[in-house]
Amino acid sequence: MTTTDINLALAAQVAQIARRAGKAILKIYNSDNFGVEAKSDNSPLTLADQAANKVIMAGLEKLATGWPVISEENKLVPFETRRHYTTFWLVDPLDGTKEFIKRNGEFTVNIALVHNNRVVLGVVFVPVTNEMYYAATGCGTFSVVGGVRRKLRAATYKNSDPGLKVVSSRSHMNTETADFIAQYTDPELVSKGSSLKLVMVAAGQAHVYPRIAPTMEWDTAAAQLLVEEAGG
Repeated sequence: MTTTDINLALAAQVAQIARRAGKAILKIYNSDNFGVEAKSDNSPLTLADQAANKVIMAGLEKLATGWPVISEENKLVPFETRRHYTTFWLVDPLDGTKEFIKRNGEFTVNIALVHNNRVVLGVVFVPVTNEMYYAATGCGTFSVVGGVRRKLRAATYKNSDPGLKVVSSRSHMNTETADFIAQYTDPELVSKGSSLKLVMVAAGQAHVYPRIAPTMEWDTAAAQLLVEEAGG
């Protein structure tokens, strides 16, 4: 497979992998044991993160693209090696582990394909609501909700417009973000977990998502393309 094969057909294949990972997550989500551990950076890790990662790694291997995988839950390849990657998969098997632990349903499976430092394919799946979002460069952004496929468009707006919907993190609000939001006139704040914040922007359900705090590329890559391909 070459980068010319990066299209909605490939996105559909990756979406099926994300669905299977979502099923593995829900099996643990609906159980009594999340197996919560603390990682070296003190962020939480659950059995569901690990189970979803296993499903995704197996699924991407079956695609036989030959492209390496960088995943939050894999042992990280040394930077001196991965800095030379031109095309690679970038994965967050369970984005929103804190939301998973809180059982509020606001967590996602994120799978992105990066080529020459740009995301060219992105898939975001929401296990609890069975909502799928995907995009490929030049092909647009699509949702599959309730079995209905729809092309998404981001909202158009001016920063001076009153009442803009500003979506913020449930777990990472800070002073800098609050100061940023204060520049808008009568903004409507919407709290959301995981990459669902960027999904809302792509779907035209929110206008702005400020993130003035540390984050990782596997948290944002897939949903970033959803926004871009939706015209955001």
